[in-house]
Amino acid sequence: MKINTDRFDAAYLRLAVEWSKLSYCKRRKVGAIIVKDRMIISDGYNGTPSGFDNCCEDENNETNWFVLHAEANAILKTAGSNHNCKNSTLYLTMSPCKECSKLIHQSGIKRVVFLNKYKDSTGIEFLKKAQVEIIHFDKKKLN
Repeated sequence: MKINTDRFDAAYLRLAVEWSKLSYCKRRKVGAIIVKDRMIISDGYNGTPSGFDNCCEDENNETNWFVLHAEANAILKTAGSNHNCKNSTLYLTMSPCKECSKLIHQSGIKRVVFLNKYKDSTGIEFLKKAQVEIIHFDKKKLN
């Protein structure tokens, strides 16, 4: 079963990587895919809210405070659909920050698979405490 899980995890992470390329952010492009019962129920990438200019960074090349993270966009997208995140898996190109970790837990996501570590591990520690399964996927397995 582990080999099969790795195979699907790698496939969904490859999709998250492709989705990250849709971001207009220059400093960091992040993609997210939410999967439930082997069906993609949502996707997202980091970027500005609807109706805003697609510029994520300010004149000092710092990320604007209002930029939405990929996982927040994916979770919010389910609110406008007939899907919910309960017992789903979130695939991310970057581990979640502490703010997004609260959204992940509250939305009912039970598993997070990510490729790259965010600079602050507080979000991951919170999710572990909330009994969300956390997997730091080996990039070498993506090929």
